[in-house]
Parts: sequence; C-alpha cells; structure tokens
Amino acid sequence: MAEKLVVGVIGGSGLYAMDGLEEVREISLSTPFGAPSDAYVTGRLGGIEMVFLPRHGRGHRIQPSDLNFRANIWGFKQLGVTRILSVSAVGSMQEHIKPGDFVVIDQFVDRTRHRPDTFFGGGVVAHVMFADPVCADVRRALVASAKSSAVMVHDGGTYLNMEGPQFSTRAESKLYRSWGMDVIGMTNLQEAKLAREAEMCYATLAMSTDFDCWHAGHEAVTVEAVVAVMNQNVGNARRVIRAAVPLLAANRTCGCASALQHAIMTSKDAIPPEARTRLGLLIGKYL
Repeated sequence: MAEKLVVGVIGGSGLYAMDGLEEVREISLSTPFGAPSDAYVTGRLGGIEMVFLPRHGRGHRIQPSDLNFRANIWGFKQLGVTRILSVSAVGSMQEHIKPGDFVVIDQFVDRTRHRPDTFFGGGVVAHVMFADPVCADVRRALVASAKSSAVMVHDGGTYLNMEGPQFSTRAESKLYRSWGMDVIGMTNLQEAKLAREAEMCYATLAMSTDFDCWHAGHEAVTVEAVVAVMNQNVGNARRVIRAAVPLLAANRTCGCASALQHAIMTSKDAIPPEARTRLGLLIGKYL
C-alpha cells in the first residue's frame, strides 16, 4: 500500500510562515505531552499536503530550553506527516561557512542539559538507531533544491546543539572549533531524536547568520546581526523548501519508517495499559 506523502516544515528564527500554500487552515492540537508551540498551518503546495509550525511560536515567544519538542513532533505525527524539513538559524564555526550560507546537516553533538528528548519511559523502553541522525533521502532533496535555487549550500556538517539561551563564551566557541564542529545552534537535535522515534524522516536546513564569537576578524554575535542576516535569507529558505517538496518520493526506501520495529525492548505483556494508550500512535502497530 502506497504511503501518503505529507510534508512538515518547522520554521526557525525568522521563518514564521510559509508562502504559497493553498487551501490553508489552522489546526490547534492537544497531545499526551502538552501543547505544541503554536497552531499548525496546513495546506497544499503544488498538490502536496504540507503542515507548517513556527518552532518558537508566532512572535518568537518561546526560548529554546522551554520548547515542547515532544508535543511539536507528536502533533506532526498526529496530522499524518511523514517527512519533516527543519529550518534553523545557526552560528558558523568554520571560516568557509560564511554568514548567509546554508548547511544541510548530517551529524549532531549534544551539549544540552534540561530537555526531555524521548517519547519513551513510563513503562516502555525503546532504543532507536541514531548513528545517522538525519534521513539521507530528505537530505539529498534539500541539497539538490538549494543548488537549483542558486544559494550557497554546504553538503554536510556537524551541528553542535548548545543549551542557550545565552550565546557561547569565547572559550566555549574555541573549544567547539577544536572538536571540528561546523555550526552551532540551540534547537534541532531533540527534534531529530523524536522524529526518529516517531518514524518520520527528518533533515535540517541550517542558515548561517554569524561567526559565533571565535573569529578575530568579526565582532561577537549579537541579536541585531543575527536578525539582519535572517531577514536577508528567509526568502532563500522558502525557495529551497518549495523546490525540495516535489523531490520527496511518496514511497520511502530509507529505514526511518520502521525505526521502532526492533527498538522496543519491553515485552508486550509488560507494557502498562496506560502506556499502550499514551503511546498508541507510535507503538500500536507493533503490539
């Protein structure tokens, strides 16, 4: 049976709406994990169903550490989304990744401290594979669409996910560079982990806005500078997303769609009824 293609887009700093959607409506959801960042905006883009969510809420009301990542990703799953394209503003840790460039991430390093990042627990244990944390197929579509949109794109890079909301110290920035990090941000790793648990394909389109504070030839990152570059680049991000959506095949050949098949460690007869109900959207087909 062919899988229905429904594309989710998470808009990061500066991207609070998706132009070009037809048959637009807003859907407010409740989830077992609380409320998402905002109402989901659904519509069609070139005949393909799309679901958009502003990560920080409209008006940028929610700081990174307070984002309800579980509710956000659960809501996409509840709405039938199978692929997620996540747009995120980042700082560059490398000379060759200049402000205004795009990076299609292929790896993450976690430096967060306060964030729930799994749907499991409460009587159910699951360990999904995460060696390759983004979907290779969706990643390829983003790279191809960025190139066809004539924007400067780097194919691959490691995203260091810091806690925030403060920017790095100079010592931290130099340390992360010594580790070989390519960009730094505050939001995308938890999304990637949860999308994998929810068996949705996920990839990040990172927009470089600054050189953090390691670069001797540039001033340390400021909100004013970040916003200025973001405003210049939001149009490019929208073009890349619009070009990527038609490249996503209806039937998936990646392993994302069956990530939980061999990941659930808990015996079926040991899963509490409450957990079966709470996690039914994810695990019901395996019980």
